[in-house]
Amino acid sequence: MQKKYFLAILFSLTFIIPQLGYTQSDVNTSSNDHKIEGLSIYPNPVQSGKQYIYITSKSNLTKKVEIYNVLGKQVYNAELINKELNISKLNSGVYILKVTENGISESRKLIIM
Repeated sequence: MQKKYFLAILFSLTFIIPQLGYTQSDVNTSSNDHKIEGLSIYPNPVQSGKQYIYITSKSNLTKKVEIYNVLGKQVYNAELINKELNISKLNSGVYILKVTENGISESRKLIIM
């Protein structure tokens, strides 16, 4: 008897929860609206010997740049007023580049060869 009640409640919740607006598709569409418009990071991958990468966006506001290694440890932090970022202190490897502009953050992969 308890099994029937449990199944009835579970079945009912399956139809009620999506109607309340708690769907996975709602979460994905809202995160896509918050991207830095026209964000460009080049060159990527970076060849050995290059000391700078260029980070541009459509609005060209001041950017906060954080670079993390593959273990998640922050290895570089800077505020970028122009578009040129000095990466000469970074070793060859794969990094995660987090750019924040006007309160919006976006992450990209950066490869230094």
